[in-house]
Amino acid sequence: MPDSKSFAGSPRSRALALAAVILLLAAISAAAASWCFARGYTLYDGDAEAHLNIARRILDSRTPSGEQFGTVWLPLPHLLMIPLVMRDDWWRSGLAGVAPSALGFVLAGTFLFAAARRAYASATAGFVAALIFALNPNMLYLQSTPMTEPLLAASLAALLWATLWFRDSQSVLAVLAAAAASSAASLTRYEGWFVIPFVSLYLLIVARKKWHAVLFAVLAAIAPLAWLAHNWFYFNNPLEFYNGPYSAMAIYQRQLAQGMTPYPGDHDWRTAARYYFAAIRWATGGPLLFMSAIGGLTALWRRAWWPLVLLALAPAFYLWSVHSSGTPIFVPDLWPFSWYNTRYALAALPLLAFAAGGLAAMFPPRFALPVALALAAASVPWGRTVICWKEAEVNSAARRDWTREAAGFLAQHYESGAGILFTFGDLSGILREAGIPLREGLHQGNHPAWDGAVTRPDLGLYEQWALAFSGDTVATAILRAEKSGRHYELKRQIIVKGAPVVEIYQRRPPPTQ
Repeated sequence: MPDSKSFAGSPRSRALALAAVILLLAAISAAAASWCFARGYTLYDGDAEAHLNIARRILDSRTPSGEQFGTVWLPLPHLLMIPLVMRDDWWRSGLAGVAPSALGFVLAGTFLFAAARRAYASATAGFVAALIFALNPNMLYLQSTPMTEPLLAASLAALLWATLWFRDSQSVLAVLAAAAASSAASLTRYEGWFVIPFVSLYLLIVARKKWHAVLFAVLAAIAPLAWLAHNWFYFNNPLEFYNGPYSAMAIYQRQLAQGMTPYPGDHDWRTAARYYFAAIRWATGGPLLFMSAIGGLTALWRRAWWPLVLLALAPAFYLWSVHSSGTPIFVPDLWPFSWYNTRYALAALPLLAFAAGGLAAMFPPRFALPVALALAAASVPWGRTVICWKEAEVNSAARRDWTREAAGFLAQHYESGAGILFTFGDLSGILREAGIPLREGLHQGNHPAWDGAVTRPDLGLYEQWALAFSGDTVATAILRAEKSGRHYELKRQIIVKGAPVVEIYQRRPPPTQ
């Protein structure tokens, strides 16, 4: 076990090193976010658009309440966006969703630096780990969008640092810090739930006072229990996020029932591992995999086994998900030769960066700067496709086309206060781009008005406009409304290759007598 004091130096030197890392990470983050924003990449990913609009609808809704957080996606990223997303120009541009991701990126690199410095007894190792994390182009892209991966990385890196601090100090403050980091992870992505028992066991092993481990377990469990309570209170099912109609499992089962071929890796460990590790190779590059393998041996030699275990839990969770939960990962060199969920591979980036930092610990301090720069430069997958960006760019092309056309039409013809019926999801991007507040819309998050509008349109449908995918719930409600004398005219039909047909309806006034 490294002696944490052997590399500490003076408090001033430690503070200066930490400040330098924070400033460097902030500069890298700002440069990448600005570059992506200037090129319009911020909302390429459909999930980025969804996260942004979920955050907006929490307050900008006909029924503002906790229900607007939804069920499947955890609430912390959306909660952090609320103060920014309520500014119309930041919402419309997507800029409101960038700040939480960028903050997560900076915190992830900072805590990774602090954890590696403590674990390896080497500030150089900390710099290398932070730089390798920060220079990965896929992580740089995701931190420039309203995605959740940077926040998860920050939470897990902070959790690692707090557990190492507790190992050395036995301080209850370290337990509280670990619990806070764990709660942040558990309210960001479900991997955070998965790590709780492992961290509790580790703390039980290293704690001199075993009640410290119990305290952590109790505090860390509050966040998952709170989300179960949220689902139970609003949707009458504590597992709504897992088996409800909008859950990944339910969607997958509906697709299988319609004759879709099972995803690669579904209940096949070998194939699941093949696809997941292929995604890691695409996202991080071969050189980093080699460096991390050698550095990992250094970590084990220095008995820094716990960081490797903790940081391996998130990749293990995804491998399990590919095998057992109908979670697909597609990469371009394996069937079906496309891009999907490639960002899940970045769960391995903190592990690989930390392990590669072990290489730097092998060199004398006087070589710190050149070693750190050389290793960081070698880790960057130069010339390789930025696969997370490419996935977003390819898969969103049709969506961006029909969103632009529909938004342009509504911006020209829609009058404030008229009301618009639509299903919340991809179609919400049309309202954002057209500058129509979400409270003008009636969607499935607005009970009971939504239920009345779609089940009894003859009695409950009052909106002047409707926005639908051909054949969806709204389109069906419009057809039923026609039978009861509420006539809607199809004003625009948008057909884009490879996408569902988008239909825009306007209610016709009743004929004059």
